[in-house]
Amino acid sequence: VQLVESGGGLVQPGGSLRLSCAASGFTFSRYYMSWVRQAPGKGLEWVSDTDSAGLSTYYADSVKGRFTISRDNAKNTLYLQMNSLKPEDTALYYCARVSSSDYNDYWGQGTQVTVSS
Repeated sequence: VQLVESGGGLVQPGGSLRLSCAASGFTFSRYYMSWVRQAPGKGLEWVSDTDSAGLSTYYADSVKGRFTISRDNAKNTLYLQMNSLKPEDTALYYCARVSSSDYNDYWGQGTQVTVSS
């Protein structure tokens, strides 16, 4: 199993970024997927989940209405569109697979998002 995130960077408050996560080594279309973040000096924070088809999505209150999770099962890729970014969104963003036991069993290496003027 391999998960590789990309798309992070430095953005001004109010800006947008789109993160991608390329998946390989498993049948991507059979699994729920997550985005999880870790801000500097803080613990892991769940951001969003999507079901295997991308039809049902779930968000933390802190990002609801600003972030959109999606997936392209033909491309084995997970996305996170982030709009109206705030300095408190600064974090290392990970994509993770959701196991059949409903925990994140595989993680990518993360992509850094920094929101600052």
